[in-house]
Amino acid sequence: MGRDPTLDVMDLVTLAGGTFLMGSEAPYAWPEDGEGPVRSVTLAPFAISPTAVTNAEFARFIAATGHVTEAQRYGWSFVFHLHVKDTAGLQRAVAAPWWVAVNGATWDHPEGPKTGYENRKDHPVVHVAHTDALAYAEWSGTRLPTEAEWELAARGGLVQKRYPWGDELVEPWPCNIWQGTFPDEDTGEDGYRGTAPVDAYAPNAFGLHNMVGNVWEWTAAPVTRGGSYLCHDSYCNRYRVSARNALHPASSAGNVGFRVAR
Repeated sequence: MGRDPTLDVMDLVTLAGGTFLMGSEAPYAWPEDGEGPVRSVTLAPFAISPTAVTNAEFARFIAATGHVTEAQRYGWSFVFHLHVKDTAGLQRAVAAPWWVAVNGATWDHPEGPKTGYENRKDHPVVHVAHTDALAYAEWSGTRLPTEAEWELAARGGLVQKRYPWGDELVEPWPCNIWQGTFPDEDTGEDGYRGTAPVDAYAPNAFGLHNMVGNVWEWTAAPVTRGGSYLCHDSYCNRYRVSARNALHPASSAGNVGFRVAR
């Protein structure tokens, strides 16, 4: 696969690295997720994209390489139930019945065969597995960030704060998360009932957008970071800079994307 000649290092934000406190502990951390203990981590300088990879950017990759995603190979992917017009007869995830297995749900048909991404070109690509994100990174001459790099970047220079902007979740909404009663009432108070444009919210102090909320982001290990538009404090407060979620590398869903590093 040939490298994308239009992706230049200037498109990425260069960070100085250094030593920071990674992780979180009670009362906010989820012990089963392995967020803690808080530890000192030192990183070399690196660069990271200011936003998640968009549908438009992923479309260029597909056009150039003919890559077939895991969802396309399997023939289905998980879609949030409120985004499916008719869920009758569709299989649901046992532990999370709000996820519906939709035949033909792929990155370019996010809610199934009769849907498209044309009006969401600046939204993060979803329904991409870890293997798909790795293939994009190889083509673009980049890589996926490590968990430590991702968290240092998300913190924006703040020390042991919950979010990229501080400790408080204040309105107007600073990120794309769930408003309403999960999982059946989505008020969309922040303007979105699903993904938002990758730069829809103010960046952190490093100039990085949507490091929490919007979509989970794959890291170099098959772990996702940052939470998504489905996160709500009533059941999942993983829209925090230290939160993490392990997924099978071949899995995909309508709230999982990625950004790249170098």
